[in-house]
Amino acid sequence: MATKKVVIKGGAGQKPITFEKGGLHKSTHTPQSEKIPASKVQKALHGGYGEKAKKQATFYKNVLKK
Repeated sequence: MATKKVVIKGGAGQKPITFEKGGLHKSTHTPQSEKIPASKVQKALHGGYGEKAKKQATFYKNVLKK
């Protein structure tokens, strides 16, 4: 299965954000068809799944969950 790059365009003066769709699912070993449990998101935020997952969880929390 190929992963899809997604671009979120910012407002005036902001750079567009490019990220890999499903990256946090992959890092936390959660199937794409399921919602990521809050406990796994918290573990990722504290670095339990590695540095990349920590960055993905921070992005998920601050940008995608508005």
